[in-house]
Amino acid sequence: MEISGALRTLIRPGRWPLGPRIEVDLGSTTGPLAELGALLSHTNGFTTANAGVQVFRAGPEGLGPELGGWNAAETWKDTYGPLAAGLVCFGQDLFGVQFAVEDNACVVTLDPETGHREVISESLDGWARWLLADLDQHALRSFATDYQNRNGPLGYDERLLPRRFFVLGGSYDDENLKVADAVTAMRIRGPIAQQLSAVPDGARVRLRIDPQ
Repeated sequence: MEISGALRTLIRPGRWPLGPRIEVDLGSTTGPLAELGALLSHTNGFTTANAGVQVFRAGPEGLGPELGGWNAAETWKDTYGPLAAGLVCFGQDLFGVQFAVEDNACVVTLDPETGHREVISESLDGWARWLLADLDQHALRSFATDYQNRNGPLGYDERLLPRRFFVLGGSYDDENLKVADAVTAMRIRGPIAQQLSAVPDGARVRLRIDPQ
């Protein structure tokens, strides 16, 4: 399967590949998983929009998270419970919002703070076109550029984690942001996402924090 023009446009200005060339078979000849296998076979992982978006590599060698390891339950999904069910997470934005294929039917975002899913497209091509339609809003290009110009580049295993979560009123300024290991950042937010997932907007919450 050839990758779409939108995906090629998304990759072109980025940093790639993040792993050596590999033929990726995700067990489907149709749907977004087939597109994802073709994408990683063409370019095995990349960052784009000045690292505002990262697509994971496949295979044992390379930079940043690896697709299979990232989706293993014990990496971080166990902390989200049913909120992460049915998802193959293939990338993330600067703040760890996950880009995922849901049941090989559509591409969604997963909010790491609330577990909320938003359907973006029925295809990976549609996801790429959505990003390209507004790289500053959807891919955080300007924010990623400005932050790294002030603070230095993020590593391939790092994302930005708010000290006070955005959903709880946290700001996007440097004082509220810290660089964190991407896995650790997800595991910190998972238990809280499970508590917040059913809370209506504007409600007062009392969070339970497990010291483990």
